[in-house]
Amino acid sequence: MTRVFFDVNGETHQLELDTRTTLLDALREHLHLTGTKKGCDHGQCGACTVIVDGRRINSCLTLAVMHQGDEITTIEGLGTPDGLHPLQAAFVEHDGYQCGYCTPGQICSAVAVLAEVKAGIPSHVTADLNAPVRLTNAELRERMSGNICRCGAYSNIAEAISEVAGRSA
Repeated sequence: MTRVFFDVNGETHQLELDTRTTLLDALREHLHLTGTKKGCDHGQCGACTVIVDGRRINSCLTLAVMHQGDEITTIEGLGTPDGLHPLQAAFVEHDGYQCGYCTPGQICSAVAVLAEVKAGIPSHVTADLNAPVRLTNAELRERMSGNICRCGAYSNIAEAISEVAGRSA
């Protein structure tokens, strides 16, 4: 057992954890933040995506002790029922949530994607590394490819993200 400190959704937490505890299990089982979902538990589906220090990660693939002092944002930290984050509102408007299981990971990933594009960080499909990065359909699909939706709501998800990004799909 070891003591771990991190900031989750703007609040500092101190936990006494087995060193083998994943960040996902620390969030769900110890902090009772169940919005982050356990999907495949192998980092393949993206249901467990959270934002750590501004970068999206699969929380099932990382140990909680590796995030000592980090700032972690889960879906619970993005908005409230009375004040939805713009991406949450767009997912509702475009029916991008279908069954809803993958939605928290999709939205956390989309928040990071929009920040990457705004910062000018290229992806594997960026055509011109000397030009400003634009969120084209190819860019969006490449950047969101680590998040699987078994309902197949990809076009609705892309429309919601594109709306928030300020362009139509």
